[in-house]
Amino acid sequence: MGKYAGEQILVVKRALLDELGAFQGANDDVEHYLPSLLKPEHTFFIDREAAEDDPSHKQLIPYCLFQFEDKILHYLRGKSGGEARLHAKGSIGVGGHINPIDENIEDGEKTYRAGVEREIEEELIIHGEYSDEIIGLINDDSNEVGEVHLGVVHLVTLTSDQISSNEDCLIDAQLIPISELRGEKHDSLETWSQMALTLLS
Repeated sequence: MGKYAGEQILVVKRALLDELGAFQGANDDVEHYLPSLLKPEHTFFIDREAAEDDPSHKQLIPYCLFQFEDKILHYLRGKSGGEARLHAKGSIGVGGHINPIDENIEDGEKTYRAGVEREIEEELIIHGEYSDEIIGLINDDSNEVGEVHLGVVHLVTLTSDQISSNEDCLIDAQLIPISELRGEKHDSLETWSQMALTLLS
């Protein structure tokens, strides 16, 4: 069955990103990229174990930042997380793969959104209302993790600071001032988190 237990995940062809305009790092031109990336004719599910070693596909990954006032949720990635190559790294992004359970065959955006909501509910306990805005994308072809993933960065604005981890793989989750994340904690963050910080005003 393999280490991912036959999990199927949503991908697009790398060639589509190249056609739209490949980039390295963070890009805030959401309206240029996202509508094409989420078209049902451009997205499909493949076996995760194969996808992890196949840079001809990009796995679409929601990467949600949770903000309350001037603070962002920060945590350490534990060993029970799905991506072994990121263990013990500091992160400000919560999210994961889109799976067939999320699928709406007529609307790619609804498929994607269903996956985002499922991931948030699985990984966090949030008290109070929140709003969600997509603020950019992340692509990092400089390493073997990044070259098979494409991050969609969400800014989730909280109305309460009552937020906590619901997963063992999110260790020591706490709200930390953005200034601290850009300062003393910056070098300990995973690459995607460093890139995502550049999208915050």
